[in-house]
Amino acid sequence: MYDVLVFVYETYWRGDACPEPEQLGRKLSANGFEDDEIRDALQWLDGLSMATQGIALTRSADNDHSFTVGERRTAEVALAQSSGAMRVYSVAEQDHLGAQCLGFLSFLDSSQALPPGMREVVIERAMAAPGDPVALEELKIIVLMVHWSTGIEPDALILDELCDDADERVAH
Repeated sequence: MYDVLVFVYETYWRGDACPEPEQLGRKLSANGFEDDEIRDALQWLDGLSMATQGIALTRSADNDHSFTVGERRTAEVALAQSSGAMRVYSVAEQDHLGAQCLGFLSFLDSSQALPPGMREVVIERAMAAPGDPVALEELKIIVLMVHWSTGIEPDALILDELCDDADERVAH
């Protein structure tokens, strides 16, 4: 499934440029992906679309590179997370994500690279992904896909971290 997601990310730079699932399925099949992989990826992408369609993004006034993520609501006002708030992971989330992924999410959180609303979408989509626990490289693909779906390009340093192969790093 992750190979399909990477192909979709590389082929369609933004989520809104991606064709309808039926046409995308044909294109993926023509590019040699297995039917099971395509089906799983299309279901996962459908869930991603549903999870991100209610998110409203506004550029922060004091910083051109940061975004505020909130929910679009007609009758209610969405409350932002307070600065002292802390995300507590359920046992199921801890088991499925594993220590490496939780550490990486903490890193993204502390560096303010993943706003709370997007973090929740990442966690929800990671919980819907196969693997127990989810591998760190797979979580990075999920984070990229959430950015892709919302139309927000991650900061260059974060993008480098998401695309970097840690196995090829040379320790100094």
